[in-house]
Amino acid sequence: MDPRLNYYGNSLGGKVLKHLVSASKVLAGSTLPTTVQHLVEIRASQINGCGFCTDMHTKEATHAGETSVRLNLIAAWREATVFTEAERAALELTEQGTRVADAAGGVTDEAWANAAKHFDEDQLTALASLIAIINAYNRINIITQQPAGGYKVGMFG
Repeated sequence: MDPRLNYYGNSLGGKVLKHLVSASKVLAGSTLPTTVQHLVEIRASQINGCGFCTDMHTKEATHAGETSVRLNLIAAWREATVFTEAERAALELTEQGTRVADAAGGVTDEAWANAAKHFDEDQLTALASLIAIINAYNRINIITQQPAGGYKVGMFG
């Protein structure tokens, strides 16, 4: 499968991505645990059906030490016993923040309050921002039909 557009090689696309990458680096350096960041990126990418991002983030998570059991259970996190309460709160917020069109109320007060029990204000800011940014990446890759499977850990620096 070939992408519809070489977004990553396009000069305008490169300018847009420069800002998304810059924001991603800020979040990577935040106090939001890296494990949570990987779970959020993977779950939003699964929901959106973004193969490129799912490929990338599962490989990056594996490289960072995430286990195959946990990776295999992300989509079924509600029934899985391998996630902490904080991770579960982040996954719920990710799902609601990604599926905003599916629910008239958007993110529920309960989901937000549950996340706030586990994360401080800076971490909540990082979490909300990460959910928004991964959704932006997902949409770019879905719209342009970026193929999945060829990602190599660290290939974007």
